This record gives sequence, C-alpha cells and structure tokens, in this order.
Amino acid sequence: MLNSFKLSLQYILPKLWLTRLAGWGASKRAGWLTKLVIDLFVKFYKVDMKEAQKPDTASYRTFNDFFVRPLREDARPVNTDPSVLVMPADGVISQLGAIEDDKILQAKGHNYSLEALLAGNYIMADLFRNGSFATTYLSPRDYHRVHMPCNGILREMIYVPGDLFSVNHLTAQNVPNLFARNERVICLFDTEFGPMAQILVGATIVGSIETVWAGTVTPPREGVIKRWTYPAGDQEGSVALLKGQEMGRFKLGSTVINLFAAGKVTLMEQLKNLSVTKLGEPLAVSTEAVVEPEAAPVVEPAVEPVVVEPVVEPVAEPQAETVVEPVVEQDVAPKADNTQEKS
Repeated sequence: MLNSFKLSLQYILPKLWLTRLAGWGASKRAGWLTKLVIDLFVKFYKVDMKEAQKPDTASYRTFNDFFVRPLREDARPVNTDPSVLVMPADGVISQLGAIEDDKILQAKGHNYSLEALLAGNYIMADLFRNGSFATTYLSPRDYHRVHMPCNGILREMIYVPGDLFSVNHLTAQNVPNLFARNERVICLFDTEFGPMAQILVGATIVGSIETVWAGTVTPPREGVIKRWTYPAGDQEGSVALLKGQEMGRFKLGSTVINLFAAGKVTLMEQLKNLSVTKLGEPLAVSTEAVVEPEAAPVVEPAVEPVVVEPVVEPVAEPQAETVVEPVVEQDVAPKADNTQEKS
C-alpha cells in the first residue's frame, strides 16, 4: 500500500516545480537556518562528515555548498593499475551487465533501449551494441561528485530534456523506460579502452547538473536537445581528463550510467545488483590486460591527457546545435510491487 502511494505521487506531483523550488532553497544563504537544515540532513541520512574537507557544518554557506562538499584527498584512493577502470562515484549498483544488442536492463522485468537512452542517436548507439553497462545510484547520503573511470578525451556532450522521476530502487522497478525518459547529460569519451559514455541522469529535486568543462548544463530547461562537439586530444581546445579526476556533479542526488564497447572491458565479477560502490575502487578491467615482465619498459600513451581544472561557472560554451524535441512516450502507471523501498 505504501509503495503504491509513493508511485502514484511520482505521476501526480508537479516534479518540475518541486525541483525548481528545491534548487532555489538550496542555493540561499540563510545563516542559522541553513546550518539547522544541514544538521538535520546529516543526522537523518547518517552522512559521514569525517570524510569531508570541512567536517564542520557551520562552514557551509548554502545547502548546495554542503551537498557538493569535496572529500579529503586521502578519503578515496584511486586504483592505479592501468588496466583497471574505477568506480565513477559513491553509491549502489542499480544494475550492471551485458547490453543485449540494443537492450539494457533497468530492473527485473524491465529493459530499455540503448538508442532511446542516447536520444535517438543511432550512430552513438552502434558504438555500444552488445557491449556492457553499469548503473550507479547515488543516494542522498553519498558524495555527489562524479569522476572519470579512466583517462579520456571528451568528444561529445548532449543535453536531453525529459521527465524528473525519482531514480531510487522503487521507481526503477516500476516506472518503464525510467532512464531513457528522465532529463540527462550524455558525455562521450575516447579512451584507451575504446569509446566510453558517462551519462548523468537527473531526477526529482536535482537542482542542477554540472560538468568541469562547461559549468552548469541544466538549468535552464529549454525543452530541446542540445549537442556540443569537441576536438581530438592532439588538437587545440580539446578536453582531456585523467582517471579519478572529477568530471561533473549533481546538486542533489541521482544516477550515473556507464557504457562500454563490446569486447573492450570485463566488469568485476564480485559486483552485483545492490553492491555498494566507492569512488576509485575497481569497476572493470581491460580484456587485453596482460602481465608484463618486471623489467618491461613503460609504454607512454600517444596523447598525454592534460588535467582540466573544475570551474564553478563556464567561461565560454561551444556553440550548441539544437536538434529535435524528444518524443515523450505515454506510459500507463505500472502496478507497484509490495517491496518496501526508501525514497
């Protein structure tokens, strides 16, 4: 009964207005009131403030400042094995596994289309057919900056407008095509492991999605798909990020989806549905990984990535190409199961 009520609210509540209200409130400086809200949040969600660079909640001017708080440098050591790709974020594995042609598993009994997730971009979808994926859910208590699983050269970014359903386990199990219908930012990278997509999915009360190279991508929410392209790594103006480096952040929690090309990486065997993830821990390993002799020389990559420092606001954006408005499919509210789930 409680789950049915929660699911009904997902279809009834004005999610966009709630999101705007949450974003407005989270950005306000309210002195003692801000500290009170942060303290209550920390207590309710059991946030470990000892990991933060600023453990004192009084040091945050706004709730957003607290929510995107940086961690201590030693809080998340990054696996240094060059054949290993690492977790992009703290959270929980929602699903992971093989992409079966064009189908990605959302939850038991629910698949969604790879092409729909990529906003109808069949050329990009072809890069990942029969590849592998990992979906990481970031709960409210988690660290909400997203990092690189490996070195990468940014080639394309696409903003896709959409719904703002919650992305917790209850909705993932009951709302069809959840990740292919929610607002999202798709980032395509060239890597030594082949093409990799890292997709930041919005949700109810996610005030904004930001990247380190463009600043705030959303809002504003203009209702049209936008696309930016970037030069290769050896050209002027390219964006190169290192393994473990921050690439984006959520202001309030959401989900990250990683896509990998067929035959390039193998997901770690110990990872299962609902596995807890920590930034920097192993996510996958190259299928071409070999054990080199101890005295073997180190082969440097052809293009050495250049570290891109995070920016608070974009200095300049590449010219956006407006494509087409996404088609919103009408779904009938699904029947909810009786499993209890935290919102």
